[in-house]
Amino acid sequence: MDVSRKTDQRQNGPVDTETPMANMHQRKELEDTEQKCGPEIHIVENNRQEKLRLKKRHKRRIKAAKKIQAWWRGHLVRRTLLVAALRAWMIQGWWRMILLRRAYKQQKLLLRLYVIQEKSAVKLQSCFRMWQCRQYCQLVQNLPEFQTPESNLIFQNNEVLQVPTKAVSKEPEFHIEIVSI
Repeated sequence: MDVSRKTDQRQNGPVDTETPMANMHQRKELEDTEQKCGPEIHIVENNRQEKLRLKKRHKRRIKAAKKIQAWWRGHLVRRTLLVAALRAWMIQGWWRMILLRRAYKQQKLLLRLYVIQEKSAVKLQSCFRMWQCRQYCQLVQNLPEFQTPESNLIFQNNEVLQVPTKAVSKEPEFHIEIVSI
């Protein structure tokens, strides 16, 4: 078969099956060669055309298979990238949650320290004010013992003049100022 094809191509030249004019020319040549060689050449030519059709069909199938494979590989790559992106997004969300928890714990710790400092300052101020009150109370209680009525008098020309004095009470006076921040 291959030998006859080679001889056919040498005699007739390459066969062009794409254009209608070539088909007419080819048919005419086939009829001429059939008359010269007999009906066997027609069978050989049909076999050759069948092989060409099968070859073209095979090429189309391979081309279609390549397209399907390329689409499927692209789909797999896109799906893999999507899964990777989702996993990265989940890890980023988890890490942000960890950072927020750390910040919240640190904020709570700083708030506790601030409250402790404020309570300590208030306690210290309270103790100091109580000490001042006690000092004042002791002073008020001891004041009448140290002062004598003669010390409040001014002597002029043998006349007694009294200087008006405030009445001192034995109850302490408290002036507490509460400062809030």
